[in-house]
This record gives sequence, structure tokens and C-alpha cells, in this order.
Amino acid sequence: MHPFEIHLSPDQFNDRGRCVVSSGVFNVELFRYDTGVPAVRLKNSRGSLEVLPYCGQMIWSARFDGVDLTMVSPFRAPRPTQDLLATYGCFLYHSGILRNGNPGPEDDHGLHGEMPCAPMENAKLTIGGDERGPWLELSSDCEYLRGFGDHYLARPAVRLRPDSACFEVRMAVRNLGREPMDLMYMCHANFAFLPGGQLVQPAPFDAAHTAVRAAVPAIVQSNPDYLKRLEEMARDPAVTERLEDAMLFDPELVFYLRGLRENEDGLTRFMLKGGDGAAFCVRYRQKEFPHAIRWLLNNSRAQVAGFAMPATCEVEGYTAERRKGYVRQLAGGESATFSVELGQLTQAEAIAEEAIIRVV
Repeated sequence: MHPFEIHLSPDQFNDRGRCVVSSGVFNVELFRYDTGVPAVRLKNSRGSLEVLPYCGQMIWSARFDGVDLTMVSPFRAPRPTQDLLATYGCFLYHSGILRNGNPGPEDDHGLHGEMPCAPMENAKLTIGGDERGPWLELSSDCEYLRGFGDHYLARPAVRLRPDSACFEVRMAVRNLGREPMDLMYMCHANFAFLPGGQLVQPAPFDAAHTAVRAAVPAIVQSNPDYLKRLEEMARDPAVTERLEDAMLFDPELVFYLRGLRENEDGLTRFMLKGGDGAAFCVRYRQKEFPHAIRWLLNNSRAQVAGFAMPATCEVEGYTAERRKGYVRQLAGGESATFSVELGQLTQAEAIAEEAIIRVV
């Protein structure tokens, strides 16, 4: 199937909404939130995504099979800002590209770098097909340029298929400069916190494979009980396999997931199962993402289960990650691509997925 493209422009978005694709397979609507932020609603037979084509290509909302996959926060809608903490309520954002993580005392970058709310250009819809059948994709460009500094092109995209509640999120980065540039990227997926839910991972729930982050970032209000809890988690993180004790996740817990098994298809897979047997899922390739981070938080301000966030580095900030040797270099003219599949599984799909994950 030869791809068909629809190029978008900001003046096409209004408060009333505008349908630009309507078929028995896909539906696409352009609209603006009441905050004025443009958004694209991508729909298939299982549900929908609401994506911000001009704001970092955030996925603000994901809903499939009647289930809201998105974290709970006080933000009822995205806000027009380039400050991540001023609009922190989305399902997914792209973290990086030059810097990632919580800035340490020696760092001067913002939380999770420049990409989460970056201004985007050249948004377009593409409808195509491959051996798996039809697909619908929304992509945008971000050209980052600083005088006497780095110059790159980032192209995030999200791809939806007709009858699946799982979708693909991609990122392509090209260094447009002649000098090498730093590359730190994380796919920051903020799933809903499922009280009583069970985490399923391709590694044991022990300290060697599920290592708690001991450093406390500046945005977290620490206390003696919390520090004691971190010490206990460092010895035995197994209590976090089930999201049962709400107080356990207030303040946040962050883990580094290591020694993960890959399946025969090259994918590393995670799930968060709910009480009804349905599950959230994440799949990626470790050759693209050598690291995985887990972020769990359940308090009065937010409820979120970032249970498997693939990354090229950990989240201690630029200086600490550079010391670890985790900051990747992208040569002049070189490109890097990343792909993550994530979404919602039915009970039957979750049973099959768990059987794959637990194979030794």
C-alpha cells in the first residue's frame, strides 16, 4: 500500500474540532483543548490517543477497551508551556535529547532535558500498510539549533493499527552538525497506577535486578521514614511486585531494572496486570535501549506507574551519567532510531504475554 500523507498546520485546529480522516478503519480529529493547545485524536476500533503535534509530540491521553491508561494528575488539560512541570499530566513524553533525568548539583539542565515540551514543526498524518496490515501514523519534526552549539533533527512518531490496543512510539534523531553530540533519551510512559496490580518482568524481584535509586532528587520531599524505606528496598525490593500498600509509594520509588531477559524475537517485555486480568504492556529492544527505569508514585498529587521506561541511560542527570559512561555520542551526520510498543492487553492477550515473559 502506497502511503498517503496529510500535512497539518496550526490554523487547521479549532475549539469545535475537525474530522480529517473517517473510514471503517481509522478516524482522525483535529481540535484544541480549552487551554488553546492543538491536539490530534487518533481512533481505531479499540480506542484512541490524543497527541500534541506541536508540543514535544506528547501523548496526552491514551484510552483503549474503555480503560484510561494515563496517570492521574491535577492537570485536566495540557497547558501552553515549555516547562514540563507546568503541564505534567500526560501519558507519554519524549525525555532527552541532549540531557535526561533529574539534574544533579553539577548540572544546569532542566528536568528530563529539552524535548518533553519542545516546539515542533512539519506535523503530518500518514496512512500506509505493511505485512501486518494498515497503519495510521502521526509524526512531527523538531530542529534544535544553538549558535556555536549542537544542531539536530528529532522526529517523533506514533503509529496505530486497526484492531489493536497496542501502538508504536518511535523517535529518530540525526546529528546535523559536524561535531559529535551527546545523546540521552528515555521513552517516559506514565501509565495509570493500578491499586493491587501485579508487575510482571523478565528478571527476578531481587536487589541485583530491581535496584532502588538511592539518590533523592530535589523535587522529592524526603523524610526519615522515606530514607529508611529506601534502605529496605535496597536489600529487598520484592514487596513492590504488587501495588498493594499505597503508602509504600509516597514519596516516589525509582528502580533501575537490570539483567533483563530478551525473547527469541529480540523484544524485552513488561506488564502491569490489573485485578480483572487485563494488563498494560511495554515492549522494546535492548540494542536500542540498554537501560530500563521504573517510577512508582501514589499520593494526593499524582498516581502513576511508569513501570518500564526504556532509556539509553539512567536518570541521575548529565554529569553523573557521563561519569558512569552512559552518555552516548552521536557522530556528525549520524542517526539513531528508537521504537517502543506499548498499550493495553485483554485478559487472553495478557495470559499469552505473561507466558512469553516468564519463559526461562
